[in-house]
Amino acid sequence: MEKAYRIKKNQEIDALVKQRNSAANGFFVVYAAVNKIDHFRFAVSVSKKYGNAVERNKMKRRIREITRQANITAKTDFLIVAKPTARKLDFKEIKDNLTPLFVKAKIT
Repeated sequence: MEKAYRIKKNQEIDALVKQRNSAANGFFVVYAAVNKIDHFRFAVSVSKKYGNAVERNKMKRRIREITRQANITAKTDFLIVAKPTARKLDFKEIKDNLTPLFVKAKIT
């Protein structure tokens, strides 16, 4: 995923959360907001409660790949927060849990 598709600034992430447009299940929370750029941007957050750095980075890589495969065309910014309960999921289960959240948050 190119850098143009990533949100890095804390101010932008905080603005997404403050808009309170979210979709959630027992494993993930997706915050979304419309942007003025001609493509989507996203950020991934996995807290230290999830596990050590290796486990957190593995989850982030999986989420980035699922986002890449989702063929998102909406002009939105979104933040994906992984809850510690997502630790037991494999790649297919992560995809099965995130895809309906993308639809519910009107990202796809």
